[in-house]
Amino acid sequence: MSSKILWADDEIDLLKPHILFLSQKGYEVTTVNNGSDAADAVEKQDFDIVFLDENMPGLSGLETLARIKASKPAVPIVMITKSEEESIMEEAIGSKISDYLIKPVNPNQLLLSVKKNLDNKKLINEKTTSNYQSAFRNIGMQLSDRLDVDDWKEVYRKLVYWELELQSGSDGVMEEVLTMQKNEANAYFAKYVSENYLDWVSGKAADQPLLSHRVMREKVMPLLGEEPLFLIMIDNLRYDQWKVIEPTLSDYYRTAEEDIYFSILPTATQYARNSFFAGLMPSEIQKLYPQLWKSDEDDGGKNMHEEELLGHQLKRYGSDARYSYHKITKLEAGRKLSDQISNLMGNSLNVIVYNFVDMLSHARTDMEMIKELAENDAAYRSVTRSWFEHSPLKNILENIAKKNGRVVITTDHGTIQVSDPEKVIGDRNTSTNLRYKLGRNLNYESKRVFAITKPEQAFLPKSNMTSSYIFAKERQYFVYPNNYNHFVNFYRDTFQHGGISMEEMMIPFAVLSPKS
Repeated sequence: MSSKILWADDEIDLLKPHILFLSQKGYEVTTVNNGSDAADAVEKQDFDIVFLDENMPGLSGLETLARIKASKPAVPIVMITKSEEESIMEEAIGSKISDYLIKPVNPNQLLLSVKKNLDNKKLINEKTTSNYQSAFRNIGMQLSDRLDVDDWKEVYRKLVYWELELQSGSDGVMEEVLTMQKNEANAYFAKYVSENYLDWVSGKAADQPLLSHRVMREKVMPLLGEEPLFLIMIDNLRYDQWKVIEPTLSDYYRTAEEDIYFSILPTATQYARNSFFAGLMPSEIQKLYPQLWKSDEDDGGKNMHEEELLGHQLKRYGSDARYSYHKITKLEAGRKLSDQISNLMGNSLNVIVYNFVDMLSHARTDMEMIKELAENDAAYRSVTRSWFEHSPLKNILENIAKKNGRVVITTDHGTIQVSDPEKVIGDRNTSTNLRYKLGRNLNYESKRVFAITKPEQAFLPKSNMTSSYIFAKERQYFVYPNNYNHFVNFYRDTFQHGGISMEEMMIPFAVLSPKS
């Protein structure tokens, strides 16, 4: 079916060669010679695009533009004018035109404008699909090599990049192919982590990633100086979620640095975030500050002492930086903090822990409405972006930029949508997390999980002499045999954390500088 073009110009008879050219290209062109007729025509029938002369007697081009937008706001309008006055350009652009052409126009300019506005999505889809097909082969070949830490960062960045590209320009087929490739990559990644993790935490590996307990010392403290630094930890924020909220900050910030660090295991708040702020592995926290550590079986919150742990770390490394710590779990608290940014500019370091994304992942498990809103990774990203754009956190960041403050945005761990149940048997004291288990006499399929039978080797606390940890890989989630089918169905396709996957372990770390 040919696209319909409406062309309004008081000298339309002089444009017959152009109209013939467009007709030969398969477009159906309707012509009028004044603004009133153009506005009436748009009201009476549907056009795919409108060419509108800016300087017509009677109803001017800009006045016609306003009338057309009032009745058909979605129709793309191309303004064509002899005038190069900046004020006219600005008014036209402010009225949300789709293109602006200066007379005399040639036929190819018109064709390009039509294709850009009408065939844009189709052309982008075709090009994106073609480009990913080439990237698919390259990523596949890369996965077959023996990858190091930097290689894995590169692979994950590429996969996230194509995930976002295909989401906005694909027929869905390539998205399925990409999902298969991500699953393959996660299988290789789980093997890589299982083979190297104990050497990483012991410091024996020649090639090892930056882990949670070293981030403050190696990445944040060197940034402390005369200008205030705001460390924003958005709990449970994945790298792909960071990439969809990054553009919303472009009016205020430029990204000065972007890196990826690795979360320790378990990739759970109790372990990863406490380790981040303490600058220590979990068993070291338990040993040095027993009053500040709670084990899995203890009652109460497991992250109630982050501020004290941060203070101890700063002092341990000789920093006398003046700092503040804020944990935001409610909307009103976020609004209140946004209004108080001026009061924080005298501190060298201001830490803000924002918990919305973590609460979203838990709510998705429990609430049907949230399940529908965030049914897959693409929808999960969309909900995250929508929340961020309307959240007090965005206002907080805007206010920091206005005060010329620098910002680090990071998180403690990510999350993955699970789909593959894995049976495990444990006693009543076994931890409840679906992606890792801590307990005695755990019964499981040894080849299917990553097991740490000597927690001290991984600097993990243990409640008794026979405690061990097991970690789910890829998209697994642990389920007990009792009432097995019910829990399999209840937790399938939920977003969980605690185990081994690129999404959970590979953490965004971005340094933002305010635009002057």
